[in-house]
Amino acid sequence: MIDPQLVFKNIKKEAHKVIIGNDELIEQVIIAFFCGGHVLLEGVPGLGKTLLVKTISHILNIKFNRIQFTPDLMPADIIGTTVIHQLQSGERVFRFQKGPLFANLILADEINRATAKTQSALLEAMGEGSISVAGKSHHLQQPFFVMGTQNPLEMDGTYKLPEAQLDRFFFKIDLPFPDLDTLMKIVDTTTANDTVELFPVVDVPSILEIRKNIRDVPIASHLNELACKLVLATQPSGDGASAQAKKYVSFGVGPRGLQSLILAAKAYAYFHGRLNVSKQDILQMVLPTFRHRMALNFEGEAEGLNTDLVLEKITSQLERL
Repeated sequence: MIDPQLVFKNIKKEAHKVIIGNDELIEQVIIAFFCGGHVLLEGVPGLGKTLLVKTISHILNIKFNRIQFTPDLMPADIIGTTVIHQLQSGERVFRFQKGPLFANLILADEINRATAKTQSALLEAMGEGSISVAGKSHHLQQPFFVMGTQNPLEMDGTYKLPEAQLDRFFFKIDLPFPDLDTLMKIVDTTTANDTVELFPVVDVPSILEIRKNIRDVPIASHLNELACKLVLATQPSGDGASAQAKKYVSFGVGPRGLQSLILAAKAYAYFHGRLNVSKQDILQMVLPTFRHRMALNFEGEAEGLNTDLVLEKITSQLERL
């Protein structure tokens, strides 16, 4: 029988052999993975985004592929294409040659550098778990997990991710710049000859079982109602709209965001040894689940706000419910 707390603890323990600090970041990546979602990582260069993805793939013992997204990257470069194959008899036939998307964990590095055509190919894979080539669907092996990275500083040569694709990401995680103590530890561990050996913690059957168990975690109806009210409070219009949303929000969180919040809260409770979801589990997952699913209007941007600040105000008002 799987002990979720032990699995959670061991994954974090192995990850911290390589990743300095960022405990909350590692927790959120683990939760998104076991919920069957995808993660968008945003941070300045050098914060270890690529290193984190490689580390997670080693710990989970799953197949990993890295795709460097560039403006000239075509859909066939990531999903694969049909090629002519010659048989021993001399007959030539068309066969599908799989692309790098056919792996368990995909690092979509600098995802916003790809054109809309390539982004849409990735969107189908993320949303449907399959890709279409020459009128035929090809299912991707489970677990299938995409971690996209983007640099918030550079705008030249980038293509903004459309709202539909942002909504496909279970979490958006902003990587903070490390403090002095963390920088000192990074220097000590990365400029010496020390080697780190990572050990797998789970296998694919265990991963799929954990995913099923997470969905079985019960949640009370009043907590479902609280999550629904949080979603309605982010809408700029409607009976449940908050004052902050009416003033600062262009569009709010949709139903997929609500589903992601409930699933994330179940996973958070499951990995922390609770038998059912609590209100704190829901509130803990609001920011990474909602921050990329809503947009501020001109007034919000002019006042220097961001979605996190608006969400914190909305959440604090509903926290008493």
